[in-house]
Amino acid sequence: MSPSAGQDMQPCWSDFELLPAELEGCRACPRLVAHREQVAVTKRAAYRDQPYWGRPVPGFGDPAARLLLLGLAPGAHGSNRTGRQFTGDASGDFLFPALHRAGVADRPDSTTRGDGLHLRSVWITAAVRCVPPGNRPRRDEALRCRAWLERDLAGLPHLQAVLALGAFAHDAYLELLRAHGANLVKNRHRFAHGAVHRLGEAHPGALVLIDSYHPSFQNTNTGVLSAAMLDRTLEAAKTYARIA
Repeated sequence: MSPSAGQDMQPCWSDFELLPAELEGCRACPRLVAHREQVAVTKRAAYRDQPYWGRPVPGFGDPAARLLLLGLAPGAHGSNRTGRQFTGDASGDFLFPALHRAGVADRPDSTTRGDGLHLRSVWITAAVRCVPPGNRPRRDEALRCRAWLERDLAGLPHLQAVLALGAFAHDAYLELLRAHGANLVKNRHRFAHGAVHRLGEAHPGALVLIDSYHPSFQNTNTGVLSAAMLDRTLEAAKTYARIA
């Protein structure tokens, strides 16, 4: 089980697949709204002939997911352009081949929303749904966006584990649990690549939390995160999520 999002946020799967109007039209964070829309107008030269999504980016994946991959926020010229998490940028170019090697993606790449990619037993989402300036969302912005993470969790009844891609995602899940009354001992559940946090004692129904460095270009280009490291962490996450 996972924390309930409350009656006013209970999802139906048509909402998940078609993008709920409340998310698509969300303007709760003026700084993020201004930035996502400015990026969609100025564009990157390589994509100047392409339309940009320029809106909040929903989660996507298998409605029967057992593992939730939780990222930071959309990339300026990746998800903010394509409208799908981790799609169309260097982070996705590293992540999706790993998911394919792990047997939970039917192809090793992701370029557009409609490219036919299918995930098995995995849902991908982010702590913040709009691209932040400098890739740095503020805590108040993450707090306002928390309801959408709660919505994903509430609508995925088979989830067993969360794989946090980066410290921000790790903290976002722990803060969500605290908001639901979890008694988390200070400094016990620090972020560390490959760490596994069993949180059931702190909050009934809490999912197992596994940590990975974020597959950002900075991390993968410098060797902070290698393909082998991500592969091992994904295999561990599959084990805790009970994905064969």
